[in-house]
Amino acid sequence: MKTKNANPFTYEQLTEDDPYKYLEEVESDVSLTFAKNNNDACLEALGDPKTSGTNTYERVLSILESNDRIPYASKYGNSEEEEIILFNFWKDSNNPKGIWRRTTMDSYKTEKPKWKTVLDIDELGKKESVSWVYKGNSALPRARDDPNVLGEKYGQCVTRVLVKLSRGGADAVEIREFDLTSEKFVSQEEDNGFFLPEAKSRVSYKNRHVLYVGTDFGEGSLTDSGYPRVIKNWVRGTNLEDATILFEGEKTDVSVFAYLSDQRLNGGPVYEVAGRSVTFYTSKYFVRILSEEQLLASEPQDCSSPGDFQQVDIQDDAEIMFLGKWMMISLRSDWEPVPGGKTYKSGSFIYTDAINFLDKGKEESSFEVLFEPTETTSFNGYTCTKNYLIMFTMDNVKDKMDFYKIEEDGSLKFITGDKEGKIRSCSASPIDPYDNNMFWFTTSGYTQPSTLYLADAEKVAEATESNEEEEDKFIVEKLKSLPDMYDAQNLNVKQEFAISEDGTKVPYFIVSRNDVTLDGTNQVLLYGYGGFEISMGPKYIGSVGAAWLERGGIYVEACIRGGGEYGPNWHQEALKANRNKSYEDFIAIAEDLISSKVCKSSTLAIRGGSNGGLLMGNMYTMRPDLFKAIHCAVPLLDMKGYHKLLAGASWMAEYGDPDTSDWKEFLHKYSPYHQIDPEKKDYPKILFTTSTRDDRVHPAHARKMVKKLQDMEIKDVYYYENIEGGHGGAADSKQSAFMTALAYDFMFEATKEGKSEE
Repeated sequence: MKTKNANPFTYEQLTEDDPYKYLEEVESDVSLTFAKNNNDACLEALGDPKTSGTNTYERVLSILESNDRIPYASKYGNSEEEEIILFNFWKDSNNPKGIWRRTTMDSYKTEKPKWKTVLDIDELGKKESVSWVYKGNSALPRARDDPNVLGEKYGQCVTRVLVKLSRGGADAVEIREFDLTSEKFVSQEEDNGFFLPEAKSRVSYKNRHVLYVGTDFGEGSLTDSGYPRVIKNWVRGTNLEDATILFEGEKTDVSVFAYLSDQRLNGGPVYEVAGRSVTFYTSKYFVRILSEEQLLASEPQDCSSPGDFQQVDIQDDAEIMFLGKWMMISLRSDWEPVPGGKTYKSGSFIYTDAINFLDKGKEESSFEVLFEPTETTSFNGYTCTKNYLIMFTMDNVKDKMDFYKIEEDGSLKFITGDKEGKIRSCSASPIDPYDNNMFWFTTSGYTQPSTLYLADAEKVAEATESNEEEEDKFIVEKLKSLPDMYDAQNLNVKQEFAISEDGTKVPYFIVSRNDVTLDGTNQVLLYGYGGFEISMGPKYIGSVGAAWLERGGIYVEACIRGGGEYGPNWHQEALKANRNKSYEDFIAIAEDLISSKVCKSSTLAIRGGSNGGLLMGNMYTMRPDLFKAIHCAVPLLDMKGYHKLLAGASWMAEYGDPDTSDWKEFLHKYSPYHQIDPEKKDYPKILFTTSTRDDRVHPAHARKMVKKLQDMEIKDVYYYENIEGGHGGAADSKQSAFMTALAYDFMFEATKEGKSEE
């Protein structure tokens, strides 16, 4: 007998036929006609957000294009006048695709900094008749530039970057070298500038004249997931096809990678790291040490191997990083380096002497524990200034920070840290880790707008020595603050817990009015993701406030298994055959909201995208009685064929392999595309949104699901496919505001209608 939280069909009841496979042709006339016709029908039924009169589109667009947003910046060096040079990428109503611009730190600190545009993406797109979307850049580190080229200016400022440009927002990018001195793209013909055509490339500078390149070199150079299988050293002035192979992986790997970890200024060597991402969560690392001569070699014959790579003898699901002489290790499972010796717990963050480990092995190495998890705490990353390590952890999904001094001998000494976690999001990043201990510090919460501070880790040590107890004692000055983007004066944030089907306590955050009446009629939006060890938690999202909270709705965020809220174990509890745990957690939260009279099923809307779209699809087929409206964005839905669509093969460590017994044993149980019951007509209202240019999660997932529902004559099914946008669903602010308003107006009107239902 099926539980009430199960999908309707067993394996034996499913058919292998897929009559809608033709919709997997991304840009075929049939597929694009399907998208256009459904877009028109969707707007006719739900209304065009731009003309509907709800004002949601205008409110969201004003937030996305507000000039009051914080212009987050990064240091790119110093000017000849010793001024700190900062760069920022900025979009607004005049620059929808964005401009890359620079200013000085002194100007940045003022209310209205003076910016100079370095690269205008809108102008570039117009000039080349391409809808370019800026996807960031990879800079040439100052220490790896060429002193023979720069002379006295060596080390002063970043001179070259690799700009990544995407057509319409796809993951695949075109890569062009850009010179920050002339503020122009480096000519391929005249100056041997680096250029890579559109591909899912992995590229970074080894030095000014050599790149690490992983791209589509031709047959056999990509993995089954569509990512690079080969990394090469590409020397300036030579043909890409003549680049020498540095490292190769297997076709079945997700991808390969290579990078430099230059620890010279931290008292360590230059580590050249290469590796295979065997699955999404397992990797094999290979390391070798480079001399300065090998690091800066710029002739093809000089880029030969400095010695064989040495495989790092750690378990495959661990991650490594380097800090000075230390190898930092983040564990995803218990590890016993020496048989019969100490076991380091899953979720721990430990370190050891890197050279000793590489030379003598793990059996002859000693390990220090920087963090060991408890039932409620988890490691959430770290960053470093020149002399301090800042570690981020979570306690019951509340942020904490700890500070460690990096002593002259490289040892790490605990200085101080938060005694209790806070319901907020906080981040820190060094301004220049080679120069000083200053860092950017940003905080935000569900109702607290983001604030950017200039901070100094030295102040932590000073305050500790003087026994000062003030909070965030490292802050030097407040630099920028986002104004209230919506009215949050009467809002309250609480953390609650629901009990899942197996008895697990599952946290969720609820944002509501202080004077909310628990009569079951409140319009509630429940958001969830639950996958890939990605954590939910407090952060300021102005569009949620304007499109939902300001209209009287209640916003709830679910911290379900599959995420990383309690570390790797929380994630692993919902992998593959245990995926049902994630769905049971989400259902438990929904039922908790209903039983506590926050809402009723007819006033409860849910929303999720990507892996969260798979969650939405399963809520639609598993518990159609529990929800009034569902927004299913850029989703996975066909779990029989997902691994053969775009990057799908890279996710088999998360979901399972449909070509094995996994399909029969468990995958079919949570494949929404296969679990629609044609006899059941009372499904909730659902809006599917995706993007033609999404080259990560194939738009066919949503297309095929919608076509199948339509042919079954199931009502209240809406579909909108943005022609641009990539996996984010939108290529610029106007598109993003349109898609956001469409979804929120749909959910709000549906739950408003449900207020009068029993």
